[in-house]
Amino acid sequence: METLFLLVPMSLILVVFVVAALWWAVHAGQYDDLDRPGEAILLDNDKPQDR
Repeated sequence: METLFLLVPMSLILVVFVVAALWWAVHAGQYDDLDRPGEAILLDNDKPQDR
């Protein structure tokens, strides 16, 4: 029973940190453009460079 007095507040603090990190990621624009990074590998330059 004594361990619950330690684990419950620790888990609540962890939940607060996870929610804060998700809130920061959404408001910092981390999820604004989900298509461009996936398509960037397909759109590389296939022309040989002139030397």
